[in-house]
Amino acid sequence: WLKPFRLKSDGSYVGACPPFRGLSFQLLVMKTLVQEESIPVPKGIKISIKSKIVEVSGKHGTLKRDFKHLPIELYLANSGHEVRAKMYFAKSKQLSMLRSVCSHINNLFDGVQKKYEYKMRLVYAHFPINATITNGGGTVELRNFLGEKRVRIVNMLPGVKVEKSAGTKD
Repeated sequence: WLKPFRLKSDGSYVGACPPFRGLSFQLLVMKTLVQEESIPVPKGIKISIKSKIVEVSGKHGTLKRDFKHLPIELYLANSGHEVRAKMYFAKSKQLSMLRSVCSHINNLFDGVQKKYEYKMRLVYAHFPINATITNGGGTVELRNFLGEKRVRIVNMLPGVKVEKSAGTKD
């Protein structure tokens, strides 16, 4: 009852019908043996990689990121002027992790080189929110949030300063 057939590259077959007509079968996907991505380290940035934990230091502070959950190999190359990420025996969907890791490391570089300023606004539909800035910009107190009687206190992280602009309402 087994009849000879041959699979073509597009998934169709040549020859007699496959022996198990009712069952669907999946083509085997080729795995890439080794894939490697590299990122140049900008000047003025110090980077250290130890057991998939990347620590980047620059003029605006230090950032740390953990990549232990990914099956990749991270190391410094070119005497510390280049970061390389390597992955072995991966399918195409898994290879996308490599570029993502490189993008995360590039974002770490940007984070220690540039300062960020976020502009936020309080928006409400029915209950007017009242925000008070205390501790010299280190704490925000929110009153009447969704009509609640309790005061919500939000402490800012170290290095974060909150200012209320005079030109905008609320």
